[in-house]
Amino acid sequence: MSRRRSTATDATLRYLPVLVAATAFALPLAWVVVTSLKKQSEFGSSLLPAAPQLANYQLALSLLDFMKFATNSLVLSSSYALIVVMVSALVGYGFARHRAPGRGRLFMLVLATLMVPNLVLFVPQFVIFAKLGLTNTYWPWILWALGGSPFAIFLFRQFFATFPRELDDAAEVDGAGPLRIFFQIYLPSAAPALAASAIFMFLWVWGDYLYPILLLNGDNTTLAVKMSSAYVDPRGNPLQTVTMAGVVLYVLPLIAFFAAANRFIVRGIVTTGLKG
Repeated sequence: MSRRRSTATDATLRYLPVLVAATAFALPLAWVVVTSLKKQSEFGSSLLPAAPQLANYQLALSLLDFMKFATNSLVLSSSYALIVVMVSALVGYGFARHRAPGRGRLFMLVLATLMVPNLVLFVPQFVIFAKLGLTNTYWPWILWALGGSPFAIFLFRQFFATFPRELDDAAEVDGAGPLRIFFQIYLPSAAPALAASAIFMFLWVWGDYLYPILLLNGDNTTLAVKMSSAYVDPRGNPLQTVTMAGVVLYVLPLIAFFAAANRFIVRGIVTTGLKG
C-alpha cells in the first residue's frame, strides 16, 4: 500500500510542473476567448460575460475583408515555408552527407548568421528591393526563402547526420546519384524535421507585422497588418472585444496547421526518423 502511495506521489510531483506550465500558457488564450464573448461595455469590468456575444465574431469578419487578407497571409506563409524548407533540407543534406574542402568552416559561417539580427540586414535589403521594383510584391519573401534558413539548415544537418552510411552505399551501388538519394531516401524519412521546420517558418511569416507593413500596401498586405487598425468604432475608439474575436479567428489556422504537422513529428519520434 505504501509503495502505491509512493508511486502516486512521484507521479504527482513529476507532472505538477507540467500542469503549472500548461496552465500558465493557457491562461492568456482563455482570457482572449472570454473577452471575445463580452460586450464592449463589459471590457475590463467583469471576469465573465453576462451573455456570450457571438456578434463580435461577425463584426471581426465584416469590419475588414477578413477572408481576402487571410488568404494573402496563407499564400505568403505557405509559399515561404514550402520553399525555405525544401532549400534548407537540400543544403542540410549536403553538409551532413557530402565531404568537401572547407565544409566545416562554411557550416560555421551559416551558423554565425543566426547571431545577426534580421533588422540589421533589412535596411540594405529594403533599398535593393525598392531599386528593383519588388516592393508591394511577394518576391522579397521568395528570395529570402531561396536563400534558406540557417536554423532549418542546422536542424536538417543534424537530422541527416544520424542516418547510417549504408543507406548511401546501397543506393550508390544501385546507380543512384546524390539528388536521387536525397529525394527517394532522405526526404521521405525526414517527416519530423520537415514538420518542425515548416511550423517555425510558417509562424514567422504568418505572425510577422514589421516586414509586411514596410514592404506591402493596399490589397496585397497581410491579415496581421489590417487587423491592427480595422477594429475601431466610427469615432476611432478601439473595439477591444471585437479585436479579441479577430485574434481568435487569427490563431485558428495556426492551431490547425500545428495539429496537422504534429502527427508527423510524433510518428517520427516513434520510428526514430527512419521508415522500415
